[in-house]
Amino acid sequence: MTRHPDSPPLPADAPRPERERSEPSTGAWDVGRLIGLDLARGLAVFGMYAVHVGPAPSRGGVIGFLMELAQGRSSALFAVLAGFAVALITGRRTAKTGLAGRQAAAKVVIRAVILIALGTALTMTGTPVVPILAFYGLFFLLVLPLRRLGARPLALIAAGWALVGPQLLYALKPVVGGRVFPSYGHADGPVSLFFTGGYPALTWVPFVIAGMAVARCDLAATVVRIRLALTGVALAVTGYGGSWLAVRLVPGAAEAVRRAEQGPGMSSVSPDSVGIFGDTPAGMLASAPHSEATLSIVAATGVAILVITACLAAVDAFPGLRRLAGPVIAVGSMSLTAYVYHIVAIWLLDTEEATAQPLYVLLGFIASVTVLATLWSRFFPRGPLEWLMGRATGLARHIR
Repeated sequence: MTRHPDSPPLPADAPRPERERSEPSTGAWDVGRLIGLDLARGLAVFGMYAVHVGPAPSRGGVIGFLMELAQGRSSALFAVLAGFAVALITGRRTAKTGLAGRQAAAKVVIRAVILIALGTALTMTGTPVVPILAFYGLFFLLVLPLRRLGARPLALIAAGWALVGPQLLYALKPVVGGRVFPSYGHADGPVSLFFTGGYPALTWVPFVIAGMAVARCDLAATVVRIRLALTGVALAVTGYGGSWLAVRLVPGAAEAVRRAEQGPGMSSVSPDSVGIFGDTPAGMLASAPHSEATLSIVAATGVAILVITACLAAVDAFPGLRRLAGPVIAVGSMSLTAYVYHIVAIWLLDTEEATAQPLYVLLGFIASVTVLATLWSRFFPRGPLEWLMGRATGLARHIR
């Protein structure tokens, strides 16, 4: 049985750390903060590889636990980091206006169009994963009108969307044809991108908006980081703990969820899955990976915020970590390239099943991308696809 994929990272149109100057803490993103984001992206890349070519979580033990930990949370982390990308392109803490604002918006649109085209091409390879790039392109377009908002309104919109989106998706199931993942090798259409695909915009956009909200904060301030960390903990506890209580307190919910998990109804790993909702509203109480339920979105957002905050704080607090974690940071600095690399590798290897692979397959993927990224970063400030993306979005400077 083929496993549902985690999402790829999207690099920001910000300069690479080698070229970024330190800025005052008033809104600042210095070298450490950019490197911290690359560290988070690198960890997310490895989590994505674990989902796509790693052993099955059902094997148990430490390896099984780590594989289960990567499920869903890697994709949520990438989606939140996509929000950082939008914020960095459009003005970091304060949105750009006037000509600079129009050019920044054009960069986001160009990036979105390229991602939709590239995602469609990767989907057409027929690999046993569902590439998220086309979905990401749509996410960028949908959040673009929010680019001038500050952290507080963005957080409120993300919360409201997370509350309403899953319920609306469930209500629309009879209209849009059910929560069914697209067949592999078939390009994503608008209905799939918005409602029925592996990463429906109706329930995934809150991650991106939450990332924009966090990026608008003064992440150089220790007190802000502490508040964000506590917020992450609160969200994770609310999502996972709330689901645990709800499933046990709502009459019949536990049995309904158990039955759905044993069949295709709540499976997020099958190409013919009807999604976590299944045929019962009890699925909306679950916080399982890729469940598209409100509590799942809340919990995964909390975990993503914790990881990002920890990476930013660790890089600033321990300067030696930059050298020690250099290979992971190198992968994160060219995360789009790393994502496309692993999809192409699966395609070239003609892998019929991308799941339940021996551990050495996963280690081989991680080792190869780490070596390639480390060597490339010694000579070039950006990855190959990141460089091409930068050249393409550079066309926005012609806007007047």
